[in-house]
Amino acid sequence: MKFEIVGKIEEQETFATGNAIREIARLRRIYGKGRWRKRKGFATIRFDDGSTRRAEIHWYEATGIGKKELKIKYLLD
Repeated sequence: MKFEIVGKIEEQETFATGNAIREIARLRRIYGKGRWRKRKGFATIRFDDGSTRRAEIHWYEATGIGKKELKIKYLLD
């Protein structure tokens, strides 16, 4: 399901860093070494059909690399 974030991500929180991330080896292999964090937050998202919903999203992030693999965890509203 493709989506785009509308506006900014609110209430951002880091809940895993470094070796606490299960996928750390894969992330380093695909995107490179970095200080990886698994983060979550809330945002308004727009789907391909034009509808918008509020959702909790999760992603991986590293300094110098940026946000990768954003996914919808829960739809709110």
